[in-house]
Amino acid sequence: MQTPTKNLLLAVGALTLLAAPLCAAAATGPAGGPIFAAPVQFPAANPTLSVVRTVLALALVLGLVFAAAALMRRLRLMSGVRAPNLEVLSQISLGARERAVLLRAGPQRLLIGVAPGNVRLLCLVPDAAADAAADAAAGAAAGPAANTAAAPASPGVNFRELLRRSLGR
Repeated sequence: MQTPTKNLLLAVGALTLLAAPLCAAAATGPAGGPIFAAPVQFPAANPTLSVVRTVLALALVLGLVFAAAALMRRLRLMSGVRAPNLEVLSQISLGARERAVLLRAGPQRLLIGVAPGNVRLLCLVPDAAADAAADAAAGAAAGPAANTAAAPASPGVNFRELLRRSLGR
C-alpha cells in the first residue's frame, strides 16, 4: 500500500521526466540552434576592489552574527523563568573553579559550596534583619540594662578563611 507522500513523489517524478524533452525543444530556435546569445565578457576586476568587497562582506556577516547573539541574549533575559523564592545574594571565588554562593530560599539564607560536579550545603546563615529584630524584642523585654551588656561578638578570622576551613583546605 502506498502512502500519499509516495504517490506525490511518483507524480512529481513522472512530470519531470515528461517535461524534460519539452523544455529542451523550447530552448532551440527556429533554425535548430540555441536561442540564447553568448555571455558578455566583462573586463577583469581590480584585485584590490575584490579584497575590499570580501572584507566588507565578512564584516557585515560578523556584525549580523553579533547582533543576533545580542538579541538572543536579551530575549532570553526577558523571557527567562524566574523563581520568586530563590535569589543569589552573593558569591565569591575560592579557587580556579570553586566558589561559595549565598542564596535566599524563601525565608532562609543558605551558604553553598560549588565545585565542578559537586554542590554542597555548607551552613544555614541566619538572616541579619530577623536577628536584629529578635535581639531588639528580647532587649526591650529584658530592660535597658541588657542592651548595654550585650555587645556583638566579632570573629577574629575573616569569612573566606572560615569557609576554607569548613571545606577542609
